[in-house]
Amino acid sequence: MQKNPITPEGAASAQNPLPPVPTTKILAISHFMGTPMTPARRAQIMPHEVHDTVNAYLAGKIDQWYFRTDGKGVVFIVNASTPEEAKNILEKFPLGQAGLMSFDYIPLGPLSPLRIINDMVK
Repeated sequence: MQKNPITPEGAASAQNPLPPVPTTKILAISHFMGTPMTPARRAQIMPHEVHDTVNAYLAGKIDQWYFRTDGKGVVFIVNASTPEEAKNILEKFPLGQAGLMSFDYIPLGPLSPLRIINDMVK
């Protein structure tokens, strides 16, 4: 199998190993769980969900937040260095506590392959 030349693993060689990429953000993609909420349940829980989300944003824990245009939930960019840290923030919100929403957590870091191109200029 051929290695991808723009990934750290594919670009590294014995002479120029690339340093590890630090995780600086977590991409959290939500998905609903269980049965859909009734309008009454939505009216009960969503004001508290929004309140907790706004507070996390104002505290600097959530960097960016988006609504999925396919209607399947939200996406957050969380200021965290591990998926566990992001999970501890997001799954304490009311939808998570009620077992109605969970997230897939994807660690993000600086675009490390830029080092290869940057090193070409001396």
